[in-house]
Amino acid sequence: MVCNLCPRNCSVDRCKSLGFCGATNEVVVSKYMVHNWEEPCLVGDLTTTRRGSGAIFFSGCNLRCVYCQNKEISGSVKGTVYSVEGLADLMLDLQNMGVCNINLVTPTHYSNQIRKALDLIKGKLTIPVVYNTSGYEKPEEIEKMRGYVSVFLTDLKYFSSELSQKYSRASDYFEYAIESLRVMLDISPKMVFDKEGILQSGVIVRHLCLPTHRQDSIRILEELGSRFDKDSFKLSLMSQYTPEFCPEEFSQLRRRITTFEYESVVKVALRIGFDGYIQDKSSASAKFTPRF
Repeated sequence: MVCNLCPRNCSVDRCKSLGFCGATNEVVVSKYMVHNWEEPCLVGDLTTTRRGSGAIFFSGCNLRCVYCQNKEISGSVKGTVYSVEGLADLMLDLQNMGVCNINLVTPTHYSNQIRKALDLIKGKLTIPVVYNTSGYEKPEEIEKMRGYVSVFLTDLKYFSSELSQKYSRASDYFEYAIESLRVMLDISPKMVFDKEGILQSGVIVRHLCLPTHRQDSIRILEELGSRFDKDSFKLSLMSQYTPEFCPEEFSQLRRRITTFEYESVVKVALRIGFDGYIQDKSSASAKFTPRF
């Protein structure tokens, strides 16, 4: 069967050749861990026994941004091969570690196997499943996650097709990302928390501010504010861009975002009235990047 899971529409038989994401039909996990550096509602109180997000980092990526801080695994398929049964057991193992959720990081190209794994542990897995995506998704594929995923953690990286083509080779990024977000909000239309403040269902929209492109960030916030109910999701505005991972030929991205640039975007977010998280600018450090 050919693969057209994402907007790339590579139409390759992954048993015989590789598409843009670089994945075969075998699930490859580069790392799994108790991850404490997600949004507060995903990691819980780190002083209690119920702590951290159970992150499963999948190898390969259908976007592969030039500045990706995880390019060691996004640009190549590196890690341990898991069967569907093994992936299901891994999720249960993480649950037994006391994590708040199962956090599927870059899951798009393995979505079929993920659903099969979740079918195997239905009734055994009692914590939320988080679909942690770049946002470059087909709405119809997101619809297939209904009943499997209760929390969507999605990027909204670019408004400009010029920028998305330049940095991610995806001129149609915003078109797909915004419509996929619409489906996510239909599946999980309300932010639901347990008594400890852990997110059980809902949508978090992340946006990473890039240097020299504050106007694109502002346009994204304006689009979000005009298209959707601001109370139906949380915005996570991030300043953690680190130039160490970007090739020298992309000169505009070879520095950190300035205080002026970031504060300009923050002011717009506050004016529109988003609820959510505004990352401290001191988080812009490679030390927060997991080692693979």
